[in-house]
Amino acid sequence: MKRLIINADDLGADEGRNEGIFEVMRAGVVTSASLLPNSPALGHALAIIRQGGFEGVSFGIHLNLTEGRPLSDLPKPLAGADGGFLGKAAAHRLLQEKADSALEAAVAREADRQVAVLMQTGLPLSHIDGHQHVHVFPAVWDAAVSAAQRHGIRWIRIPDEPVDDGSGIPRSLVEEARFFGDLGKSARERLAGTGLKASAHFRGMHLKGRLSVETLLAAIEQLPDGLTELMVHPGRLTSGSGRGPFAGFSVADREREIEALLDPAIRRALGKSGVVLTNYGEVDR
Repeated sequence: MKRLIINADDLGADEGRNEGIFEVMRAGVVTSASLLPNSPALGHALAIIRQGGFEGVSFGIHLNLTEGRPLSDLPKPLAGADGGFLGKAAAHRLLQEKADSALEAAVAREADRQVAVLMQTGLPLSHIDGHQHVHVFPAVWDAAVSAAQRHGIRWIRIPDEPVDDGSGIPRSLVEEARFFGDLGKSARERLAGTGLKASAHFRGMHLKGRLSVETLLAAIEQLPDGLTELMVHPGRLTSGSGRGPFAGFSVADREREIEALLDPAIRRALGKSGVVLTNYGEVDR
């Protein structure tokens, strides 16, 4: 059987991103979403969720150690002189190697705090993943697993998508998929004994910035048997999307993802391929 979780990342980044994600959720296409715990529009997202109508959706934490400001009071060496995270490139360099004691303490404290902040809202959290897949970095994996265990989160993302260097995919995406895929393979090897579960397959790395009806149909056609998580990034542009640490998240590509996800051809392809849409709450029962 082919089962598919379509997970929207970055819920809370801004109100436009939220509105786009909720639009595809209400259409029954996106079945899961990951919330940024330190994002400016987290309250907006939570208010909409509390209004109801998302019983078929699972929610999780998008652990963030690269953008915005830490939530804990032990930011160094994760944060810079301005108190904010270091940004994608600098944070990735810092977290690629097994941490020293100061970094380990900062990562563990921040990871636990971010999970706790979302748990305190009363929203059931089914899964943990990482903004820019930071949770599978060597200096973060143990802290992410420990935080999930302490707070009763049962699922974790393993972004070990097979590398596809054909089909006209930009070289930058191929290299990014290879980089995170290697980290994901290492993380999957360490998953045994943690009590956490992961989908058997992960897709979406090669679709970043290029998700369309055509590329999505190809991905559906090539889905393997078992449970797959497909990462997507839908969103709407709003007048407030151009400001703040997550300003770069809301671009025209996000609206094109909405159009693709809502195209009737996608539903037809899922049915024709025998793919069952599900979420982390359903597969956990």
